[in-house]
Amino acid sequence: MAPLQNFGAVFTHAIAMESQLRDFYTAQGDEDAAKAASKRIKKLERARREYVVEITLEPIDDLDSEDYTLDTEGAERAALEATAQQFYEDAAPKINVRQAQRILERCGQQYTD
Repeated sequence: MAPLQNFGAVFTHAIAMESQLRDFYTAQGDEDAAKAASKRIKKLERARREYVVEITLEPIDDLDSEDYTLDTEGAERAALEATAQQFYEDAAPKINVRQAQRILERCGQQYTD
């Protein structure tokens, strides 16, 4: 298990997850979805850089990367997107910087639109 115990770990996991999804979309030939994932990656990277200075290093509990692992080999697109959406839904309230929290919320909302 890899607990996501701090701000940086949550954003690093989100970026890695979006990178997997971008590659999955590209392999499926869905360039629009791949571009959307790339945009989310850029937003998440920017948030990680900008807001890490503002946070107090409060630990995060009850968030584990294994609960949000993406198996892009043979998985259905809907299942992958549901996992990503659930990650953002679970992670956003645990981030103590409102602007960064909103970025996570918006990323998750893009999977429900």
